[in-house]
Amino acid sequence: MAGTLESTLTRAWLHRGPLACALYPVSLLFRALAGVRALLYRTGVLKSGRLPVPVVVVGNIFIGGTGKTPLTIWLVEQLRAAGFTPGVISRGFGGKGSAPRPVTPLSTPSDVGDEPVLIATRAGCPVFVCRDRHEAGRALLAAHPQVDVIVTDDGLQHYALARDVEVVLFDGRGVGNGWTLPAGPLREPPARRRDFTVVNATEITPALAASVGGAPYRMTLAGDVAERLADRRERMPLAQLAQRGGKIVAAAGIGNPGRFFRMLAGAGLAFAELPLPDHHDFLDRPFAQLDADLILLTEKDAVKCAHIEELRNDPRLWVVPVSARIDAALAAHIVEKCRGRTFA
Repeated sequence: MAGTLESTLTRAWLHRGPLACALYPVSLLFRALAGVRALLYRTGVLKSGRLPVPVVVVGNIFIGGTGKTPLTIWLVEQLRAAGFTPGVISRGFGGKGSAPRPVTPLSTPSDVGDEPVLIATRAGCPVFVCRDRHEAGRALLAAHPQVDVIVTDDGLQHYALARDVEVVLFDGRGVGNGWTLPAGPLREPPARRRDFTVVNATEITPALAASVGGAPYRMTLAGDVAERLADRRERMPLAQLAQRGGKIVAAAGIGNPGRFFRMLAGAGLAFAELPLPDHHDFLDRPFAQLDADLILLTEKDAVKCAHIEELRNDPRLWVVPVSARIDAALAAHIVEKCRGRTFA
């Protein structure tokens, strides 16, 4: 039932149809409340905690997945190349506990969230999670005093943490129908201020650029190899997989599974699609009765499957790592802003 409701709303949010129009009065209330909350933080009525190092927030106003985690990993790599020692904080979606907790590649996704484990694995930097991002940042800096810049994975609306740079990410859906929840997919109005806009899409049309605002940078996600889940050292180019034959299934428990499927199709693969809910925990063993010679997973899903023995040892499961590709000028501008920060 939850999946059906989510699917219905997702379709409705792309147009101003009957359902969206019926929900529009409620969205006006949501927008007003969100605006008042943001104003209270801007005017100092509600206090934001400031960390002693620059803070870069990577987030979105479009509910669901737009590609924040690959962008966060890319940004960590760019900051490191510029001479910084970055760390990452996150809420840790689905994680347990309320106190700040460190994340390593060996952490359990059910304890700290799947995306933080992926970031710790791919970015190789200190990662802490906590619902209170300010507390997460303080704990990270206490444990890793060498860190001199913090990237926040998500948390754009977490105004309790002061930030120096805001990067807002969209994908090819743009702003949908342009309305806020629940009549549309937006947490905040499209005109919301930000420092930089990034669009995760193969092409930014003039209409898409106009809808998201600003002068957006284009981000693409690229992956050209698959790695066996049981032993990530065993790799095979996607082009070679396309020539092997056999029945291939692509599974994706991310916010926008279609993006993963389109990337695989662009590599020449023919496969059946298995979209799963975002942050799917895989404890229901969705592949047990699946007729497939090969099952391709996203990295975000793989970090959870690797902690389930039955799936970890399934020889059919292969992971497709992806990396973000973005104009280096974006990194240069963010680095400049971080270096211009007046340290506390």
